[in-house]
Amino acid sequence: MRLQDKTAIVTGAGSGFGAGIARRFAAEGARIMVADLNDKAARAVAEEIGGIACRVDVSSDAEVAAMAQAAMEAFGRIDILVNNAGTTHLPKPMEEVTEEEFDRVMAVNAKSVYLTARHIVPVMKRQGAGAILNVASTAGVSPRPRLNWYNASKGWMITATRAMAVELAPEGIRVNAINPVAGETPLLKNFMGEDTPEIRAKFLATIPLGRFSTPEDMANAALFLCSDEASMITGVAMEVDGGRCI
Repeated sequence: MRLQDKTAIVTGAGSGFGAGIARRFAAEGARIMVADLNDKAARAVAEEIGGIACRVDVSSDAEVAAMAQAAMEAFGRIDILVNNAGTTHLPKPMEEVTEEEFDRVMAVNAKSVYLTARHIVPVMKRQGAGAILNVASTAGVSPRPRLNWYNASKGWMITATRAMAVELAPEGIRVNAINPVAGETPLLKNFMGEDTPEIRAKFLATIPLGRFSTPEDMANAALFLCSDEASMITGVAMEVDGGRCI
């Protein structure tokens, strides 16, 4: 029960890595707000783990503010924030990505981190403690061709993590990131362009351990980084990638 009596907001927690993280945190004693754009999915996970659901568009300042307020009303404090919500554009030459696609990727993957910081960092400062985890990607370390602006958004997230860690350390707030490799999530097909045995095999050939990452893999790493066991760790972008970035 490493998160006993802790409270956490996990964005994008209606499926994939976010759902895995929410389930593991709840099993370790945390009270969870399951935040997702898909209200039905959020409610399903929240009901399963005994948490509360919140429908939120993480690229909207008003909706992120409402999410933070709802968490404070429910829990009285926010100990952990996991910025997991993310999106991508389909694989294509960089110049063919539309402005709309670019704006959406940057809004969900980058602007959301700014917005949650805007509304939740002040809460953590008042508490004198907190842990923030940004779910970035190996794409921000070892970019794949034809996913240029997605790669860039995750590189932004890694740099933001380090900058946040330096600024917030005196306030007792730790900020870390995890870098998953492609996993069995709703975004996998988008990364690959199409889901065929041949394309899967090509992807797996770039991962030395020979498998995709799972929500459980991410949950284990997230649990450690957000728990008191990692009290001396901040500004780290941990690769949970089966050796992909070696």
